[in-house]
Amino acid sequence: MSTTINTAAIRDYLLGLQDRITTAMGELDGKAFIEDQWTKPEDAPLKGDGRSRILEEGNILERGGVGFSHVRGAAMPPSATAHRPELAGRSFEAMGVSLVFHPRNPYIPTVHLNVRCFVAIAANQEPVWWFGGGMDLTPYYGDVADCRHFHQTCQNALQPYGSDLHPRFKKWCDEYFFLKHRGEARGIGGIFYDDFSELGFEKSFAMTRSVGDAFIEAYLPIVKKHKDDPYGEREREFQAFRRGRYVEFNLVFDRGTLFGLQSGGRTESILMSMPPIVRWGYDWKPEPGSKEAQLYTDFLPVRDWITS
Repeated sequence: MSTTINTAAIRDYLLGLQDRITTAMGELDGKAFIEDQWTKPEDAPLKGDGRSRILEEGNILERGGVGFSHVRGAAMPPSATAHRPELAGRSFEAMGVSLVFHPRNPYIPTVHLNVRCFVAIAANQEPVWWFGGGMDLTPYYGDVADCRHFHQTCQNALQPYGSDLHPRFKKWCDEYFFLKHRGEARGIGGIFYDDFSELGFEKSFAMTRSVGDAFIEAYLPIVKKHKDDPYGEREREFQAFRRGRYVEFNLVFDRGTLFGLQSGGRTESILMSMPPIVRWGYDWKPEPGSKEAQLYTDFLPVRDWITS
């Protein structure tokens, strides 16, 4: 039995999600996102279009990027076939929304969301499709209530589709967003999944919509709670240092970044997730017992945030 893949419905949903998130965050920030629509040239190896929205030097966001892309290519890039070598050589169609918000105030966490669909195509064969995505939180100064709220919202989004999904996707997130060369987590996690098709197309798509729709509820209350917290140069320096870890992960490990660059994607849109101000200090370590050290001892180690 063949599967009908309604790529038009996926595209409409993703564009609507981008609209809702940028409207909500722009209204809270007090500064609107600017939009950059793009189309790949006809002679480019990768065809398609997209819509990048970015807010820089806002009242809350130092940089926030929300990108939509819909691309097609003649051959799968290495990052997409690393776990599925049998798909090498197939043409593909991919679309998704990806965002990263880097607030100025160090007491507001950085956040990442991605929801996407991938279709691998070969002549005279059934298309191979899957969904992927998730969201994760990267605080600089941890707040237990924030962590619980974020994880509970993620669990609520997945619960209608199976009670096993949240523990699976949380574990996947904890393992994925981990800097192996540092031996430390990027943040306090959330949920992450990829190559997901086990519920069938309609339910897998519905689950992915539920994840995307949960983002505003998961993140904006945290922003509102901390947007007026006082901070100084010490907090900004620690934020810039921890942002360096974020950059390391995105450039070394992140499958989405690697896919975009390997497939000939639009570099400005791919790298708009990078923080605007970052620092690295040689063998820097927080002072024992400090509030900076508390991030490492109390928040980065994996834990069950909902019940603990």
